[in-house]
Amino acid sequence: MRIKKPLVSIIVTTKNEEQVLGRLLSSIKTQTSEDWEIIIVDNNSADRTKQIALKYTRHVYNKGPERSAQRNFGAKTGKGKYLFFLDADMELSKEVIKECLIIVEKNNKIGAVVIPEKSIAHTFWEKVKAFERSFYNLEGDEATDAARFFPKKVFDLAGGYDENITGPEDWDLPETIEKMGYKIGRIKSLVYHHERVLNPFKLGKKKYYYGLRAHSYMSKHDVSVFGSKTIYFLRPVFYRNWKRLIAHPILTLAMFYMLSIEQVSGGLGYIVGRIKNA
Repeated sequence: MRIKKPLVSIIVTTKNEEQVLGRLLSSIKTQTSEDWEIIIVDNNSADRTKQIALKYTRHVYNKGPERSAQRNFGAKTGKGKYLFFLDADMELSKEVIKECLIIVEKNNKIGAVVIPEKSIAHTFWEKVKAFERSFYNLEGDEATDAARFFPKKVFDLAGGYDENITGPEDWDLPETIEKMGYKIGRIKSLVYHHERVLNPFKLGKKKYYYGLRAHSYMSKHDVSVFGSKTIYFLRPVFYRNWKRLIAHPILTLAMFYMLSIEQVSGGLGYIVGRIKNA
């Protein structure tokens, strides 16, 4: 007889994700750990996202206005002892849930788990973004790591995702959990992130939007305006790996160009957000 493992509620937030959602949900079906439920929290998709989701789960809901609210709704709906938050453009390797369960079941001081990501890229700008992420995603980096797997008890004690924050909420929740006295764990199995980057200006537009509420996160955690979390070019991981930068000159130049656009856009959003909320 198979020993029943703790239930994991896998919560996926979506908005017009028909091109990628099926791949993620198919990868969940291949997990070596079998005790999970899939919860899709959609935000008024105009494409076939919900129809695709219903092929994999009956737990398909509609909620907005932002990702944090969607995730919190999914957490309240889920029945699992653990919560696992995923984006639609991801894909899981087979041992991810199993490894997360092992680490949290062995140590009740683990309040969140980071899963390393590997970017999958096809176009030039996707390869540039993948090159950037490669510096910190696989080895881990304090400035950029964001946990996705949580004991529900700890998630609830922390108050879930802060719905006043859009963008840095992935950093906000684990940092809140750490301040509560818990540790952040990390596994070895990968989440594959299929990059979707049309051009740097699309990234800039997104960073501007995130910047509008960034002050809420920064004031909450006393994050400096001029630190490695906010200024890409101050991240030590780039300079520790300077030989990689030199070995790939085209990608390096394109990456710094892309990051410059993101930096200016995010900074402008931050300034506008501060003025609006003054």
